[in-house]
Amino acid sequence: AGVTDVVVLDGGRADRRLPRITALLLPTHDAGWLVAPVVTEAPGAAGGRAAAHVLPRGGVVDLPLPKGRAAEHRWTVTASWAQQTECEIDVVAFVLDEDGQVSFDEDFVFYGAPENPGGTVRLLSDGPTEQTVSVDLATLPPSARKVVVAAAIDGSPAFGEVGALHIVSGPGTTAAALAQATLDAATTERTMLLAEIYRRGQSWRLRAVGQGYDHDLGALARSYGVDVDD
Repeated sequence: AGVTDVVVLDGGRADRRLPRITALLLPTHDAGWLVAPVVTEAPGAAGGRAAAHVLPRGGVVDLPLPKGRAAEHRWTVTASWAQQTECEIDVVAFVLDEDGQVSFDEDFVFYGAPENPGGTVRLLSDGPTEQTVSVDLATLPPSARKVVVAAAIDGSPAFGEVGALHIVSGPGTTAAALAQATLDAATTERTMLLAEIYRRGQSWRLRAVGQGYDHDLGALARSYGVDVDD
C-alpha cells in the first residue's frame, strides 16, 4: 500500500523531506487530523479512484446506501497479517441482536461453518495470511443489529507476537475499498475484535475496533451466547 496522507507534527515543517512530499502532491495535516482522519483526494488526482478512509482504533465511517435495483448490498471485511510459523489465525463473525447476543448458534460464522442460515454472512476466503468476511446488508433480518468480525489464534503465540493486523472494507469483492485500518497495539491477547458493522437508524456504519482478550475463541463465542462444547 502507498502513502496517501502525511501528518506533520510540531516542528515538522522544517523536515528536509517536506519539499519532496509537497512535490508528490500528498495531502498534509496537523496532529489534530489523527483524531478523526479523512483521506482527501490529492490535487491533480481527479478522475482516479478515491482513497480509502484511514480509521484509527475506534474510528467510524458511514456505509453509503446502495442505489438502484441491482446495487451492491454485500460488504466485505478483509483482515491480513504477516506469515506465521508458530500459529494459525482464524477470522470469524458473529451476527448479534440488540442485546449483543446471537439469535442461534448458527449465527457464529467460522471455518467449520462458513456461512449463517441464508448466507447473509459468509467467510469467503480462508488463507494463511488473509481472510475475508462478507455481509449482505439487504438480507440481514431486522433483529440483527450488528455483525462483529474477530480473529483468534490457534497456537501458542499472542497477537503481540503476530504483529499488526490490517483491515480493509468495501462493497463487494472487486470495488475500491471504502475504509482501512491498522491494528497494532496488541500484547498478550489471543482473540481480537477487528471490526463491526452496525445499524444506525436506517443506515449502517463500520467501526475499526482493535479490542483484544486473553481468552480463546471458545470463551469469546460463549460471551456472545454461542453454545460451545468444552
